Amino acid sequence: MTNTSEPPHPALAGREEESAALTDAIRRLVAVATATTAPPDATLAAARELESVADALERHVPDPPLPKTMLHLSDDGRADLAGRMAYDAVIGRHNPMALPLEVAFEPPKALLRGTFTRPYEGPPGCVHGAVLAGAFDILCAAANFVAGVAGPTARLEIVYRRPTLLGEPCLFEGEVEARDGKRVRTVGRLLQRGRVTVEATGDFVHLDREDIARMAAQMME
Repeated sequence: MTNTSEPPHPALAGREEESAALTDAIRRLVAVATATTAPPDATLAAARELESVADALERHVPDPPLPKTMLHLSDDGRADLAGRMAYDAVIGRHNPMALPLEVAFEPPKALLRGTFTRPYEGPPGCVHGAVLAGAFDILCAAANFVAGVAGPTARLEIVYRRPTLLGEPCLFEGEVEARDGKRVRTVGRLLQRGRVTVEATGDFVHLDREDIARMAAQMME
């Protein structure tokens, strides 16, 4: 769900489409690099060409770097979570490492939808468990966000019921189950072919925006 009234991340001002194109190209490269059997000379030539591209882009990296998360945006559950976390490692639209998942809100639930491909493989033909754990962490964070109780993860328990297959659509569902002061209990599940493959339970600490900004500032010192 996109809220087009919100400004882009400051690092994307005037170059959002171009950054998305770069991200897509790198994601394609990752898929190819984990599958290619190119001969040594072609592999080395590609590596050298990519180093040259990295050198060119590195000249435009600010120091200090801009923040990854936009803390000033609205926190009412209607904001574009992926947009405010443009470089997030799990759902960032402009992070080539991010998982192939789209975020949506159906209050009180948060949803992730997508299909995992070969770069995310663990057991043969199945999604890596660590990848799924990362997806559940952001799923629960999104559920907390839509409930207005966002904050860091204190504990996350993952129960793998059955293998999650590559190439098959996935639906993650999460929602806040209970609150006790600043403590939040959030639950989630992953459905594939109508069956639950993974379940998760997480404990989180609710922090207001000022607390989060103060924590971020302390970590940067």
